Amino acid sequence: MLMSTRPLISDQDADALVGALRRRTLLGASVAAGGILATPLAAFAAKAAPEAEITVDQARTAPIPIIIPDFGGGLGQQMAEVLTNDLNNTGLFKVIPGSSTAAKPDFATAKGLGAHAQVTGSVTGSGTSVRVEIRLWDVLTQQQIQGTAYTTSSANWRRIAHIVGDVIYERMLGEKGYFDTRIAFISRSGPRGHQRTRLAVMDQDGANARMLTAGNWLTLTPRFSPAKDQIAFMSYANNRPRVYLFDLNTGRQQILGDFQGISFAPRFSPDGRSVLLSVTRNGGSDLYAVDLASGARRQLTASGAIDTSPCYSPDSSQIVFNSDRGGSPQLYLMPAGGGNAQRISYGQGTYGSPVWSPRGDLIAFTRIAGGMFSLGVMQPDGTGERIMTEGFTVESPSFCPNGRVLAYCRQSRAGAGGSGFSSTIGMVDITGFNDRVIPTPEGASDPAWSPLNG
Repeated sequence: MLMSTRPLISDQDADALVGALRRRTLLGASVAAGGILATPLAAFAAKAAPEAEITVDQARTAPIPIIIPDFGGGLGQQMAEVLTNDLNNTGLFKVIPGSSTAAKPDFATAKGLGAHAQVTGSVTGSGTSVRVEIRLWDVLTQQQIQGTAYTTSSANWRRIAHIVGDVIYERMLGEKGYFDTRIAFISRSGPRGHQRTRLAVMDQDGANARMLTAGNWLTLTPRFSPAKDQIAFMSYANNRPRVYLFDLNTGRQQILGDFQGISFAPRFSPDGRSVLLSVTRNGGSDLYAVDLASGARRQLTASGAIDTSPCYSPDSSQIVFNSDRGGSPQLYLMPAGGGNAQRISYGQGTYGSPVWSPRGDLIAFTRIAGGMFSLGVMQPDGTGERIMTEGFTVESPSFCPNGRVLAYCRQSRAGAGGSGFSSTIGMVDITGFNDRVIPTPEGASDPAWSPLNG
């Protein structure tokens, strides 16, 4: 575990080596995926919308009041609830319930309610098909700033609500949303020392959770591909810990590389064409890059230390990773081809689980000092370190696609016989704002955010 004499830096990576190391472009004209067709409404197509004037920092200080109607009850009301939860859960919006209407808002009433924005629209169904018409209005200028209609299968209603939320987020804040995404994770059940672990996936709000593996073997560290419906993860299948690829469309699993040692801690490249991972060797572990098309592998480190948890920068030019080559687990930066590794973590304690923000401006990490776990971010040169949340165990950070929010695992201390133990997935803004728990069917850990759904 992390507190052993020569620990790996993340709890999951450490568990993986026990016995071996001792220790959419945002919707405009159309969206093909999921059978969803989106068309701009004429009022919006004829007139360019004004630039957003509210920043994320302003919204943190004073959440944006926005009216969301029930869209006519029934399925429309369900969509309104999902949309309301998406916006409210960011902490950047304050949703005001409104009556259903597809017409122009009553701006005087909206102003009286304190709203800065209002959504109008309708949800109409015909058999298994549904049409959703949405308009977003600036209450202060009394102008429409977005108008879109969606036609899809009724089964896609929840996803449409997330897509609408992303449209509102971008129009109001000037950057892409992250509601139409999924999170891969490890579902955990049973006593603390004998938990069943299953690879699972869910929507970013905790809905539509489904188990992908049966739980016959210990399973850890899932990572979403940025390019395909594919997840890399570590499994102890047949008592031989290795990295596997899971195809979400077919359910097929395949081993990634046939290494002699244990392979673990996978991470896709930004283009999805290769995977970084660690492989045990002579009491340590080295970093490798594996090309997914050819299977060719390239060794990147040979320090004789434990090198693990590699992650590419968004432009694929650098890799941040964890290593104990200096005597204790710390964060290092090196060129993507290997060599010339420079230490970047110099705070108190040990560091690990580094992950690069999609924006390229921050690296998230786990730090352990004084027996306490912290989750933080720093700039790629190691400066500007900030702690966002702390706890008995907080680890496994994963950025949402716009880089504004981190999902992570929070675990509680176990009492006698494992009593009182809990493992949950939390989300926190990169400023430490709006820390909250995501509902899951059972215990959960190792969250990994998907890119925006295509």
